[in-house]
Amino acid sequence: MQVFFNNEFVEDDKVHISPFDRGFQFADGIYEVIRYYPRNFFELDAHLKRLKYGLTELGITFSNVESIEAILAELISRNNLSDKTAIAYIQITRGTQRPRKHSYNNEVVPTFFAYVEELPINYDAMNNGVKIGIEQDIRWHRCDIKTIALLPNVLSKQRAVQKNLFEIIWHRDGVITEGVQTNVAFIKDDVVYTPLLNNLILPGITRQTVLRLCRSLGIQTSEREIHLDELKNFNEIFLMSTTAEITPVVEIHGAIVGKGVPGKVSKYLQKQFQKLH
Repeated sequence: MQVFFNNEFVEDDKVHISPFDRGFQFADGIYEVIRYYPRNFFELDAHLKRLKYGLTELGITFSNVESIEAILAELISRNNLSDKTAIAYIQITRGTQRPRKHSYNNEVVPTFFAYVEELPINYDAMNNGVKIGIEQDIRWHRCDIKTIALLPNVLSKQRAVQKNLFEIIWHRDGVITEGVQTNVAFIKDDVVYTPLLNNLILPGITRQTVLRLCRSLGIQTSEREIHLDELKNFNEIFLMSTTAEITPVVEIHGAIVGKGVPGKVSKYLQKQFQKLH
């Protein structure tokens, strides 16, 4: 596999990252995952805008964001993925600094890494719906930054796998935030509800696209606090993310959602969303 590391395209086994890289030692960095559909990086500008936001919030000086589109396009070509459904992964850490210390030198040169790989659409999950669980959200209070500090996500996802669940969604003291890898939406009386953006929720690009799509289709939306004790009142639930697109939920924490099959609004939004890529 050809990847891009710092300033060159190389085979993945030729990449060497210093053990003193702050991403390795402190999870001091950010990342993005972008869906590639044949001939098109989906919502690329929105992803790069969020990437810039994360760099600014963490104070990482990286001046080559404008070159990323060309780099990703070249990676697609070099890896013969032009006609495949794929993802692009981008990671920028603050860089290598020695000796190890928590404070950082503003002159540290960031480490940039990117790769692409084939990732088919999960039509089985999208067509049949998925089962998910619920856990307490124990993450830090800047979840609006897409950082590589993902240990809570890793642990929750592993428990989901062990329980044969597709996803875990989190709550903070009874207020729903988001999923391990997804944003979440709820439907009642054909109105789409989703948690209000704040520092505890990642501003998902797919979430943003779905809300815009709803408005264009005349579907009413509401961004507000959603509490655990409300879940039984919703007719439909669906997950939103770059890789999951719109995936209906048919069971949550052991309780059947609606009739136990993907609902009409979720299925309609799926079809309309797929027309966008």
